[in-house]
Amino acid sequence: MIEGAASSELRSARERQGRAALWRRGQRMNEGLTSSLFSWHPVFMALAFCLCMAEAILLFSPDHSPFFFCSRKARIRLHWAGQTLTVLCAILGLAFIISSRIRSELPHLVSWHSCVGALTLLATLGQSLCGLGLLCPRAARVSRVARLKLYHLTCGLAVYLMATLTVLLGMYSAWFQAQIKGAAWYLCLFLPVYPALVIMHQISSAYLPKKKMEI
Repeated sequence: MIEGAASSELRSARERQGRAALWRRGQRMNEGLTSSLFSWHPVFMALAFCLCMAEAILLFSPDHSPFFFCSRKARIRLHWAGQTLTVLCAILGLAFIISSRIRSELPHLVSWHSCVGALTLLATLGQSLCGLGLLCPRAARVSRVARLKLYHLTCGLAVYLMATLTVLLGMYSAWFQAQIKGAAWYLCLFLPVYPALVIMHQISSAYLPKKKMEI
């Protein structure tokens, strides 16, 4: 009787240890999946705003675009293609961060980076709709195209500056500072600022005065 009870207790202990080991393994797999989901968020957001949006705007620059030899109509089409990629990459980045936060059971919109980023996404969608109106003014029933172009230029600059601010706020996050340290962090901090300055100069000096005179 005593030996049977001891054997039963031993089996129960082994079963408990096995269940605990499986639970720990499941936790590690879940943490790894959550980390993997989160790591795709900065990748797609960087592709969206630091690459696609910046290049789509710089298409109209005579000094910083390899496509400036193309006709204006072709550059407008390329601009729209770039902005479409911007929206698609941003949606993917948003999906990954939402999935990661849900798996981690963490609240949303609790930092300046997330709040400014959400506003940037909404503004980007609004700019895309405005650009669609300029691409098809008759279908969108746009009567004053020149004024809408001015709004699109100025609001586009504001959206890009918001995106740059979002990227900079992300670089101040604990996750990014744990990945990038020292001089490399300051280099990363400079990388989104330079194209923002170029785009500001491009739009303010080459387009806005001309559009104001036309209106």
